[in-house]
Amino acid sequence: MTLSTVFSIIKKVVDICFVWVILYYILRSIRKNVKLSMLIKGIVIVVLIKLVSDYFGLVTVGLLFEYVITWAPLAIIIIFQPEIRTTLESLGKANLLGRHKTLTVNEREKLVSELGIALDYLRKNRIGALIVLERDTSLSTYIEKAKKIYAEISNELLCAIFFPDNPLHDGGVIIQGDKITCAGAVFPTTVDMKFSKRLGTRHRAAIGISEESDAIAIVVSEETGRVSIAIGGKLSYNLSVDEVKLIILDELMPKSETFVVENENEEDDVDEIN
Repeated sequence: MTLSTVFSIIKKVVDICFVWVILYYILRSIRKNVKLSMLIKGIVIVVLIKLVSDYFGLVTVGLLFEYVITWAPLAIIIIFQPEIRTTLESLGKANLLGRHKTLTVNEREKLVSELGIALDYLRKNRIGALIVLERDTSLSTYIEKAKKIYAEISNELLCAIFFPDNPLHDGGVIIQGDKITCAGAVFPTTVDMKFSKRLGTRHRAAIGISEESDAIAIVVSEETGRVSIAIGGKLSYNLSVDEVKLIILDELMPKSETFVVENENEEDDVDEIN
């Protein structure tokens, strides 16, 4: 085997690896964006129907879906332009390791503790709030349009931001790692009809940002004082502060750390059996 042959093989391997990495991050971004996931499922269904119609000779159905496939790319670009832009931006700006995964155990516990104290105060005083924790998907689009803060997280600061007389209380707070990055952020509201029309703007905004990213959105109702959390386009309503804290701790825990904890538990079980 000559040197040029070895070099050619290495180039092909590197080329294939780059393609797989790009596909991996594209698919991961699509999976974390509920709207884009639904779009991909719709495309797959249309293609399958077209293949079935061609196989069974359904001329009218095949012709109809041929027009759909022909004009679908243009329609998708126009209709889903915001989602496509958000996905492309997240590919370029997101921290590949995830911002929350850089936090130590003590930093995560402090984050959750400060959030818990703030949520308890806001809940008891029925002060509306929307707090969003950024994870792998970058929220820089919303940060750029909000009021920058870049401060250490504290329950006092969170309560002050959402105090009714504060001009920033109507918007949302974005937390990156253990820092409050901005306040007064405006998020897209969900258009999913399965959610009750009685949900307020804050709850719909929480669901909306959780549909478009992997962020954790925490809501305190101004009318009832109930605390809810939205993740992946799903809303868990009327939770206790302790339940919210446990969910956040679980969501922010890196997978590697979870694996280590499970192994330690398994070793303890083995020791008990022995």
